[in-house]
Amino acid sequence: MIALESVSLDSIVVAAPDQVSSELGGEVVILNLKAGVYHGLDATGARIWELIQEPRTLGEVRDTLLSEYDVEPDRCERDLLELIASMAAAGLVDVQHKPGE
Repeated sequence: MIALESVSLDSIVVAAPDQVSSELGGEVVILNLKAGVYHGLDATGARIWELIQEPRTLGEVRDTLLSEYDVEPDRCERDLLELIASMAAAGLVDVQHKPGE
């Protein structure tokens, strides 16, 4: 299980290979194939999911969200890190750290 403290804006995140997802009315439903468990994401979570289909840093994801949504930077960062830590714990994303971290 990944701890929130081990996720940072420098972390590189990508959707895990052992899942399938589908967009439904602006939201996303994800099936973890290993666990056989469904997860749902609201519209903002769905946008994050779309952004991490290719590996990118959480800093890049945060910057994109700040340009698209009217949200305080601190709240955006905190909520993003919490969501990614939760998704990593559920096996939905792979989190890597830049060399030297």
